[in-house]
Amino acid sequence: MIGSLTALWNRVFAVLGRVSMYRLVYLALAALAVIAFLVSFTGSIAPQPLELVATLALLSAVCAATDAAAQAILKLPWRIESSLITAHILLFVLRPTLDLAALAGIAIAGIVASASKYLLAWRGRHIFNPAAVGATVLTVLSIWLPGLGASSWWIGTPVLAAPVVILGLLVLLRTEKVRVVAVFLVIAVVVAFMRVAVQYQTLGIEFPASDVFWQILWASPFLFLGAFMLSEPLTLPPRRWQQFTIAAVVGVLAGWPISLGEITLGQERALLVGNAVAFVFAFSLRSAVRLSLIARTDLTPTVRQLTFRTHSRLAFIPGQYLELEVPHRHPDARGTRREFSIASAPEDLPQLTVAFREMSGPGAKPQSSYKKALAEVQPGAGLAVTGVWGDFVLPKRGTSPVLMVAAGIGITPFASQLRHLRLAGEDRDVVLVYVASDASELAFREELEASGIPVIVFTRDLPKDLPSHWMWARGVRLDADGLLRVVPDIASRHAYISGAPGLIAELAPALEKARSITTDAFSGY
Repeated sequence: MIGSLTALWNRVFAVLGRVSMYRLVYLALAALAVIAFLVSFTGSIAPQPLELVATLALLSAVCAATDAAAQAILKLPWRIESSLITAHILLFVLRPTLDLAALAGIAIAGIVASASKYLLAWRGRHIFNPAAVGATVLTVLSIWLPGLGASSWWIGTPVLAAPVVILGLLVLLRTEKVRVVAVFLVIAVVVAFMRVAVQYQTLGIEFPASDVFWQILWASPFLFLGAFMLSEPLTLPPRRWQQFTIAAVVGVLAGWPISLGEITLGQERALLVGNAVAFVFAFSLRSAVRLSLIARTDLTPTVRQLTFRTHSRLAFIPGQYLELEVPHRHPDARGTRREFSIASAPEDLPQLTVAFREMSGPGAKPQSSYKKALAEVQPGAGLAVTGVWGDFVLPKRGTSPVLMVAAGIGITPFASQLRHLRLAGEDRDVVLVYVASDASELAFREELEASGIPVIVFTRDLPKDLPSHWMWARGVRLDADGLLRVVPDIASRHAYISGAPGLIAELAPALEKARSITTDAFSGY
């Protein structure tokens, strides 16, 4: 069952991975804005059609202008999608209007939100969700200047709940934050339900539990707050358990806002508190790290390795991935950033390596704009890592047996882990199943041989000079029965599988007998 669900998830991820995370978020928000505009003609939501158009136009203009000015000063590439995402989120958080004073307040919120990306930042990355900052500043200003308006969260209405859930789910699947936001949503709804129950009890009124529950779920801002704001990767810590902690903190504060005089720590203010806790969690990791390219190496006919030198501190756990930005003109739908598993070990720093598959010739897919730009980067050129994330890490208990299944370029996180184990002198019970198109495509072979672990190779042809602890699975079909033949003790092992989503989807069912399954899907670059 677990393997089947893993397979389904990776097929979905393979489709969504064709669009950059930022482009997908923008498209989802734009679609939600169109739906809201159409619904506004029925009078089912508070804003009127012209109010929505005027407010979105103003927010888009001020956010884009502020971002363009800041990026020109800091000599950064202009990312119009970032501006539009901020504008659209504010559209749903603030109260759309045609009143000139209120529009001035909305403009202030947009300017503050965009400026916070650069002013409230740590080593190149913003600390707080920009839209939450803008909405909070406007709410505070409204205490003294009521005409400026404040956050209203009109998006929290049953009429728009279904579009928010559907579009938000697409975003969460792409960002792999479904479980994190589910934790937030459950806690926020439960805490809010308890708060209302206490209020009814205090007043001595009969508590309509069912009506209150559904009202909280469908008519509160929780769905939108979780799907489009809490899920922002740049303001979340790198590890899953840390993200769950942030989700719980925000859920409690959103469900039972703490009063601070004229305002409370609810909604966007709850998110700011969570962002602050996340920053404390990942103080040394949440930063943009400058790199310079040292060398390019061909590991196999289709696998390329890039070796960089880091110019500031970079901490990672073997198995994690980084996001590498390559600014270039006219980026395609997937943008200027891609994720790469780190292939080197922490002991190799300040040198850092990543590897990727690059096909050429007849039958190869057209190159993305990112791939073309990366190919033009020369040794000595500077790039930036915008963050390190991931939970594809080995069990903390060194005695836990592990099965690694690498499909093609999916060998990279395992290369990092095995190199780290060797350099750190750690002895683990590890078996590696390495699936490649043919023997010439076995990357990192020297490092794998040096690790001394058993390796079962699935290739069309026999690899030359196999070490004694390697085995070629000739004639063995890579399914549940075949995997059990080559790894008979699979039920005692924690399985890790890495590679293209399509291949993971095919192989995951074969791992259902393992103690656990952890996947690392490569969406390509």
